[in-house]
Amino acid sequence: MFLSLFFMLILLVIYFQSPLSKVGKVKVEGNIYFTAEKIKDVSGITTNTGYWNIQNDEVIEKIKSIGGIKDVHIEKKLPNNIAIIVKEYNRVAYVKKKGQFYPVLENGNSMESAQAELPINAPIMYNWNSEEHLKEMTAQLSELPLHILGMISEIYYTPKKNDPWHVTLYMNDGYEVSATVRDFAEKMSNYPSIVSQLDPSVKGIIHLEVGTYFEAYKTKEKEGEKKENETEG
Repeated sequence: MFLSLFFMLILLVIYFQSPLSKVGKVKVEGNIYFTAEKIKDVSGITTNTGYWNIQNDEVIEKIKSIGGIKDVHIEKKLPNNIAIIVKEYNRVAYVKKKGQFYPVLENGNSMESAQAELPINAPIMYNWNSEEHLKEMTAQLSELPLHILGMISEIYYTPKKNDPWHVTLYMNDGYEVSATVRDFAEKMSNYPSIVSQLDPSVKGIIHLEVGTYFEAYKTKEKEGEKKENETEG
């Protein structure tokens, strides 16, 4: 028995002095907006990290501190590999700031990385300088079905004296929507039904503030207002 214990101790000493006691490879899975390198760096796991010294809870907390990570799972794969599986918050829009377009996630956080080109795969938000208003609007957008979210082209923050939460939307089908942030998702969910009752050759404003009604364009003034808003954004 003592001989077996002795050999076991020898094997443990050899193991902890061998490369197998250190992390071999770190693989990141599930990432879309964050690079694997970014997640690895934040995790603190390197090839010098002891394989059995990794505390999953600590690593998960570090990775979630990035701000755009919804969930993290750490898997240890023998003999000495690590898999970091992440679930990111969904991107719901882009916000324009200083001539750049920043992805906005469903939790209201804006990504640090921006693009100069005009995005075509999500709504663009203009004039959203208040974090409070941006987060509230983002929360509303995240509640929309994806097919309705995909109908939105641009979202302008256009506060009024009697409604500091007022927004103006320009849709991909040519309509304009006048709404308020507070109950936006609930009312906007009816958009397909509303549009189906309109003459597609007559464009105008769909009002969703208090009641719901359609106001056909009478002049080109609205087009000029849109261009002015975009310049301010």
